[in-house]
Amino acid sequence: MNSAKVRIISNPVVRLNLCTMRDAKTDSQGVRIAARKITRCLLYEASNNLPLVDKKITTPVATFTTKTVDPDINLIISPILRAGLIFTDEAIDILPQACIRHIGMYRDEKTLKPVWYYNKVPMEAPNPEKFYIYITDPMLATGNSLLEAIKLYADKGIPIENIKVICIIAAPEGIENIQKHYPDIEIITAAVDDHLNEKGYIVPGMGDAGDRIFNT
Repeated sequence: MNSAKVRIISNPVVRLNLCTMRDAKTDSQGVRIAARKITRCLLYEASNNLPLVDKKITTPVATFTTKTVDPDINLIISPILRAGLIFTDEAIDILPQACIRHIGMYRDEKTLKPVWYYNKVPMEAPNPEKFYIYITDPMLATGNSLLEAIKLYADKGIPIENIKVICIIAAPEGIENIQKHYPDIEIITAAVDDHLNEKGYIVPGMGDAGDRIFNT
């Protein structure tokens, strides 16, 4: 695992809410609230790669030039359904200029391979260097679904350094799988856990993120 390309955000707010999410006694509402607090922290960190430009503004007392996010970029948040939806509200709250493009995959429980059922990314990408992509999924387990999502954007010529994977909990096996195919992609997470069990679940993890978030 190339640890230089894995950024673990472990401030006290993240740690507190990660404990809440993991706890089997936490109900779905509690899991959702904790997840949203964590995802906000992760998205703030991810946005460090957005390009800035000068802008002249006038406050009630003066006119001056400051920095702001380049309005000419294409910022895309791509949650992997269904659990990735937990990122959506926070993303459009703090990054209102972003376009949300959902990706629907579920994991075959026997093969652990992703099965497509929805794709909202059949877009053109003129000037691909101006596209910035955040692919979100609470759990990076085998990494197979995230690999499919990364490929959707990389195949459009969007630079890998402009594509980030954002997850709450990651397994070493999933990170290694992604880095084997895309060694330069950055993964932003709140925790890297110990391993995957024989069913492909992260240990210690939090169980099935979708079930716990949506009470199913």
